[in-house]
Amino acid sequence: MNWRRIPVGLIWAVLIALPLFVTRIGEPFYVTLATRLLIFALAASSLNLVLGYGGMVSFGHAAFFGAGGYIVGILGMMDIFSGWISWPLALIVAGLLALIIGAISLRTRGVYFIMITLAFAQMLFFLFVSLRVYGGQDGLSLDRSLLGLGLDLENNVTFYYVVLALLTLTLVLLHRIIHSRFGIVVGAIKENETRMMALGYSVFRYKLLAFAIGGALAGLAGALNANLNTFISPNALAWPLSGQMIMMVIVGGVGRFWGGMVGAIVFLLLETILSRYTIYWQLGVGVVLLVIVLNAPQGIVGLVTQGVNRVRKTKSEPTS
Repeated sequence: MNWRRIPVGLIWAVLIALPLFVTRIGEPFYVTLATRLLIFALAASSLNLVLGYGGMVSFGHAAFFGAGGYIVGILGMMDIFSGWISWPLALIVAGLLALIIGAISLRTRGVYFIMITLAFAQMLFFLFVSLRVYGGQDGLSLDRSLLGLGLDLENNVTFYYVVLALLTLTLVLLHRIIHSRFGIVVGAIKENETRMMALGYSVFRYKLLAFAIGGALAGLAGALNANLNTFISPNALAWPLSGQMIMMVIVGGVGRFWGGMVGAIVFLLLETILSRYTIYWQLGVGVVLLVIVLNAPQGIVGLVTQGVNRVRKTKSEPTS
């Protein structure tokens, strides 16, 4: 689906008006929920670059997400709360971490790549569990109200708009990357790696750079999530979160530009709604997601695209 054909202006108009509307009707909880949706939309979109466009099934993406969160928490312990410092640093550290992990992991293929990325994430998980100075298993608390940027980020509505702005910039960046020469080469490597090697492309370098960019953006999402919750713990590095992000991408549409965002919103809304009615909400989420995957193997975005194309084809056919 060509993202420029989507009514992006309408979607963003709804997102801009949402916190004002829910605040007016006296439901401020939905501002926090919407902020969480946008943060994980950013995280899932970063994974979609790695998984959907790069063909790298990483089961350790949570390592970069959690690393970004811990950067904010550790800086908070040092009384450094400015987003001008913590968020770019989270990007850089998570990107460098992804560069190191990717440089090792990309020397493997298939299930071995999956397992080695999982192993690195679990190593970091147990490392932070053991670091009592950073809270150990109990995690770290931080104060969002001191983040600066000239804005009162203790206000949930203000923080929502900051997250929305960062998500917008991230999506624009990802669109430019995907449709650049670099993105086209990465996509071609996914389709036929052997052929691209024969043509003289450095497959390893292209995949490593895509992996690092995805990791860096996941670090930004992790930093924002830590600010939202005013808390970070080793659970942000654990493999179940990597699995959830993979499921978000699959549900939305692997390799579809909007797949990460749509998948994250659908997944988290299902989790939120079903958990209100039953303690067995995980079972309900699993059943719904199974139905979606079985009936829409290309994800929700792919299903919508097929429907739109079918309608266009029907309209273009001459009537007898």
